[in-house]
Amino acid sequence: MNFRKIIPGAAGVALLVGLPLFLNPYWVDVLNNIGIYAVLGLSLNLIVGHTGLFNLGHAAFYAVGAYTTAVINTMYHIPVFWLLPLSGLTAGLFALVVARPIIHLRGDYLCIVTIGVGEIVRIALINDLFGITGGANGIFGISRPSVPGFIFRTPYHFFYLIWGFAALTFLLFRFLEYSRFGRALNFLREDDVAAEGSGIDTVHYKLAAFVVGAFWAGMTGNLYAAKMTTISPESFSFWESVIMFAIVILGGSGNSIGVLLGAALIVGLPELFREFAGARMLVFGAAMVIMMIFRTQGILPARPRSYRLPEAGAGEARS
Repeated sequence: MNFRKIIPGAAGVALLVGLPLFLNPYWVDVLNNIGIYAVLGLSLNLIVGHTGLFNLGHAAFYAVGAYTTAVINTMYHIPVFWLLPLSGLTAGLFALVVARPIIHLRGDYLCIVTIGVGEIVRIALINDLFGITGGANGIFGISRPSVPGFIFRTPYHFFYLIWGFAALTFLLFRFLEYSRFGRALNFLREDDVAAEGSGIDTVHYKLAAFVVGAFWAGMTGNLYAAKMTTISPESFSFWESVIMFAIVILGGSGNSIGVLLGAALIVGLPELFREFAGARMLVFGAAMVIMMIFRTQGILPARPRSYRLPEAGAGEARS
């Protein structure tokens, strides 16, 4: 057992659990927003960081999950928690339908198409798709999540719900990162032609990364809708996709811990400088430019992997 890794992790969890006790509701809500964007960043990191696919339309999958929850909950009064997997499945199915025709595109071309997908979803929501999305005003009256005998109402309640989900997401994606699936995605990121020549089904793995990332973004949309109790198309604009992309790139593409740090910086720092509202985004933008000049791989870039190869002649009888 590696105590050098367990002890810092346990200390971090203890700090996170006790932190709300020393903060007012406003700052607890800021932490809740950081948690939501951390999960979104982790889901996008699977696509961008591990697979090397430029996706600037991730907010579309986030929106599909949120609107799935909002529409079904307000129309049929099904509890929010019951809709959590359904929101993910809807977003994942949408990603499969959208990504299948474009998955062969590379680099900037795929990036441009995903931007278009995100804008199509937003405009469709504004135009009251099928008469159920509420148009530009959105949907109101979404139920709070609940378990028998307890309803999540305050920022303190949502803190443990959101960060519990973030912890689960972090552990799952770390497992995927070091699994055979994760190794195949990293191979695709480095050289998809060589990967295909080695027998990896590149289309299958790229689609799988897109669908899994969208599935998790859809479930995050469920939590967001339940937290806000009202959603509108402007909550899922292109700017949201830019923020998610910046979290991955700034924190360290391919590094889960870096993504958490990126979410804290991108979402948390502007709140710290809110009193300088006129110049905070200018300072923040300049800081990001400087960061990208002197730390192009992000704050915590992914470390190169090393694999232990079997010893030559292992298992062979000596002559």
